[in-house]
Amino acid sequence: MTDAKKDETPLYAGFLGSWILDTSSCEFEQGDAPQAGSYHIVEQAGTAGGIASLLFRTQWVDSEGEAQSAEFSGIPDGKPVPFNGGDLADALSVTAVSRRELNSAAFYKEHERMTVSRQLDDTGGALRLIQAVKLPSGEQPTNISIYRRAH
Repeated sequence: MTDAKKDETPLYAGFLGSWILDTSSCEFEQGDAPQAGSYHIVEQAGTAGGIASLLFRTQWVDSEGEAQSAEFSGIPDGKPVPFNGGDLADALSVTAVSRRELNSAAFYKEHERMTVSRQLDDTGGALRLIQAVKLPSGEQPTNISIYRRAH
């Protein structure tokens, strides 16, 4: 690969694909850890300006055995965009910090309510998620989990 071609690779490229939750890695301060889970990050076609967006899909089996899922998408440029999250979030941002860090944040009435930091290990085979919720009391419970790349 030439240096020019390498420079064209988006910062978030290493995050794309499917990931399986390592349930033994879960350290939850808020809620109970899931029994199982998967995470998918997919690049979607660019907008009229040619900028790609990322689609995040997560599925899990909660501690009660119920199947759950969630998805959202965003352009990894750090700019908050409207999001229909009810009273929890009215805007989301996605930020490609580096080739090893991809973050998102949820906002409500311009106040940051939650952050998720996604961090790749040195091999690109493990993805650590650090989710922090900002409560009105000032507390910031954090949930940490590790996902392994699906093959």
